[in-house]
Amino acid sequence: MSLENKRGNKGLSFTQMGIDDNNMRNGRGLSDQWADSVVVRPRTTERSITVHKRLVLGFAISILTLIIVTVIGVLFSIRFKECAEDGSSRAGNGSSAKFNGSRDGNHKDEETQPWRHLRLPASLRPRHYDLRLSVYMDNFTFSGEVTIEFECVYSTKFIVLHMDGLEVEKVVVYSDNRKPGVMRIHRQFHYPTNQVYVIALHRELKHMKTYKVNITFEAQIENELLGFFRSSYMMYGDRRFMAVTQFSPTHARKAFPCFDEPIYKATFRVILRHDASYLSLSNMPVEASISDDDGWVTNHFSRTPRMSTYYLAWAVCNFTYRETTTDGGVVIRLYARPNAIQSGSGDYALHITKRLLQFYEDYFKVKYSLPKLDLLAVPKHPYAAMENWGLSVFVEQKILLDPEVSSFSYQMELTMVVVHEICHQWFGDLVTPVWWEDVWLKEGFAHYFEYVGTDFLFPKWNMEKQRFLTDVLHEVMLLDGLASSHPISQDVYEAADIDRVFDWIAYKKGAALIRMLANVMGQQVFQKGLNDYLMTHMYSNAARDDLWNKLTEAMQTEGKDINIKEVMDRWTLQMGYPVVTISKNDSLDHSVTITQEHFIYNQDARVRDPELFNKSFQWQIPLTLAVGNSTFKSPEVTLWISNKTETHKVGQMEEDTWLLGNINQTGYFRVNYDLHNWRLLIEQLMTNPEIISVGNRAGLIDDVFNLARAGYLPQNVPLQIICYLPQEREFLPWHAASRSLYQLDKLLDRTEDYTLFSDFVLKQVASRYHKMGWPSALTDGSIMQASYQTEELQREVIMLACSFGNKQCHRQAVSLISDWISSNKNRIPPNVRDIVYCTGVSLMDEDVWEFIWMKFHSSTAISEKKILLEALTCSDNGFLLNRLLNLSLSSDLVPDQDVIDVIIHVGRNPHGRHLAWRYFREKWDILNSRYGEALFMNSKLISGVTEFLNTESELNELKEFIQISGSGAGPAFARAVEVVEANVRWHTLYERQFFQWLRKSPNG
Repeated sequence: MSLENKRGNKGLSFTQMGIDDNNMRNGRGLSDQWADSVVVRPRTTERSITVHKRLVLGFAISILTLIIVTVIGVLFSIRFKECAEDGSSRAGNGSSAKFNGSRDGNHKDEETQPWRHLRLPASLRPRHYDLRLSVYMDNFTFSGEVTIEFECVYSTKFIVLHMDGLEVEKVVVYSDNRKPGVMRIHRQFHYPTNQVYVIALHRELKHMKTYKVNITFEAQIENELLGFFRSSYMMYGDRRFMAVTQFSPTHARKAFPCFDEPIYKATFRVILRHDASYLSLSNMPVEASISDDDGWVTNHFSRTPRMSTYYLAWAVCNFTYRETTTDGGVVIRLYARPNAIQSGSGDYALHITKRLLQFYEDYFKVKYSLPKLDLLAVPKHPYAAMENWGLSVFVEQKILLDPEVSSFSYQMELTMVVVHEICHQWFGDLVTPVWWEDVWLKEGFAHYFEYVGTDFLFPKWNMEKQRFLTDVLHEVMLLDGLASSHPISQDVYEAADIDRVFDWIAYKKGAALIRMLANVMGQQVFQKGLNDYLMTHMYSNAARDDLWNKLTEAMQTEGKDINIKEVMDRWTLQMGYPVVTISKNDSLDHSVTITQEHFIYNQDARVRDPELFNKSFQWQIPLTLAVGNSTFKSPEVTLWISNKTETHKVGQMEEDTWLLGNINQTGYFRVNYDLHNWRLLIEQLMTNPEIISVGNRAGLIDDVFNLARAGYLPQNVPLQIICYLPQEREFLPWHAASRSLYQLDKLLDRTEDYTLFSDFVLKQVASRYHKMGWPSALTDGSIMQASYQTEELQREVIMLACSFGNKQCHRQAVSLISDWISSNKNRIPPNVRDIVYCTGVSLMDEDVWEFIWMKFHSSTAISEKKILLEALTCSDNGFLLNRLLNLSLSSDLVPDQDVIDVIIHVGRNPHGRHLAWRYFREKWDILNSRYGEALFMNSKLISGVTEFLNTESELNELKEFIQISGSGAGPAFARAVEVVEANVRWHTLYERQFFQWLRKSPNG
């Protein structure tokens, strides 16, 4: 049933406002041709002309005028073309001109057709929104009315607002000055290319005057993942529905007409009307609630502070909540499904949120700005969470914790998501990046503070000094070492570019650079700089130079003359990172030669794209350096490396003295050495590894594997270094090693000599596996809790043993699964359940797969459902894998946000790799349509199903698919091609050398 039929005809006769009904139906319907030709014309007064001579004379004058105007028009168009070309050439000289031209006062150039620009014209500035919505959960529609108060910065006849997918019913513009009155509208139309709605007025809006525009509209609550969308869940056998918003980065326009750019901050007052069986939430508390006779309720929410549109949020649901209050009086509530609240699944997140608000207030020395903070757990969401100010939304599996069945890794991941989103209440909500090119200003900080904030909650986890290395630094350097990488601050030329800036470069490289900077500055000075930055720009916007200026000022107050902008522009405005090579000199002056060059995996790219790679990639590098031998390590010194090659004295060095750079891996670069120094470091690890810090042991492993992968080192060096692992008692180096070994496993698992590699890995794992064993169950069935480091190391070693085929590990996993099936009591320790489930499904028969499938449907624990679903992808039965793939996309059995994970995990299974690759190509149109607009999802999917391809024929299939499909996700496909090319090249150049060493190695 159409919207009109459901609620009656809400159409309006626009003739009252001078709108031509022939060109307007419900506020829409004008073509792009009209958008091209629209010109605002003044009204003419009709006069009776009765004298024939006047008519003839008027006609002649008209003809003459037409000729003159035509000549002038031709001359003007030539001059306009010259100006346009000149302007575009000038715009290429600076990034600000490329996307900020409309912000520099050149508004006259826009006035012809301002709706054709990517950015909104700078003529108007919103001050306040009054937004009233009626939400119809019975047919998933909503109607709305928004009144926007705005200031005219430059005189204009056009009001250009963002709008996407809304049905406009009525528009009124009126002056809000001393003489209020309705302004006559000449034309109005939707320009879908740029998702804007244009209101063309008869007379100009005056400079520095205030006006209001009132728009009534209606739309659907879509079954999608963006804008104002719906979700559902099962409760006591019934399907229940809820509706929630997701506006970042550019989707507020799907819910109401607005100035949908971060720079246009305004205040908002939201009113939500809905059936009284539901409750509603928004950024601010409810200040009045009015019950109607028809069983509906209207909630009036308090006025927000100044904020960007994409942080506005609301939800309509029938959830329940638990709450707590901070010492400062902030009310924190966690809303979720009633059964989740009743079971206490939200209590953990509620508890740590209270502690985190106090932590951030103390760290930043800036109070949390709102009277309340709601955490909303929803069944379906495109991302892990969204930091809407005062109403943070989380997908259930990132905020609900079931202590009896959740593993430590699940708890850690959930903790870090909450820490991330709470940080955004300052970096993002309070101070917002001016434009999307600097999205890392909020995402990089939030990602860095995931580790700092988690260390505050659980100091023994030691996240910032340890897990940050493997989970952030090592991971993003894999991406940033590709020729298809990009600077962390990248230009945004068109709408599609906005989505592309939200990637791991922005998040993880941003975090790594911030960590490097914090270590260079010192924590106290760094905190002072952040406090000044937040205090100066609160309730407003900031760009990267604003941050650099405040950090430089903080350094200067400590007497340190370091220009932060000069240093950091090298790291943010050029892509990639350096490899620093340190070599001992033969001279007697105890000097070393230090060189820097752009690290890149694909050396062929330098030949293929000389214009890009002949650029002078150079960084100002804070290199920390120490020397040592078998009994001691010297204190570190810091050297600033600014040139391609430098020589430095580093103290006395003997023949057996080794050099170690990038102490504790605080810098964002790789370190290479001459082969003699590598041999000394390997000997040190074999004899007494603890002379070198845990962070540097992990860093050496990651660097050596990636330097060999890129051709900087022979293939035997990384294999030699991990021969020390049987002596390693710390989790972090094992974690770094396992990540590198799994990268190799992807390349080798279909080769004839694969068992040489797997046997080599198992030999390094065996002694530690037998020493640590499996987690022990107490007599009452509960699991004995070990320390964090011990638990994580035990899990890592068991995973390696089972993954590479340790027979005892396989037997233990099968035994645990069999006991569960026979007793119907799950005694498998939570911390290894994912390993046991996957191993059991891969080794046992189809009945086990069906058992896990049944448990997936019956389980109500969110964390348990996640690992049960992933276990189903581990089968070696192609029929079952195909069945799972088809069910995931074509039914409601798998949540939308988990479909991509199913396809990726099937691709990780050697028995499912070709199935996932084929399925991806066959279903690409559906997948791209469903997830194309959601940040990360498409790129995650493309990377996940292609990173395992490593033959020439698979590379050709990928290229052919991209050509045929039109490649809707350009950068992700370019990256995929580069990765697969690197896989193929590694086989060609290094596979033989690799296996030759394994055959000869006494450790193999």
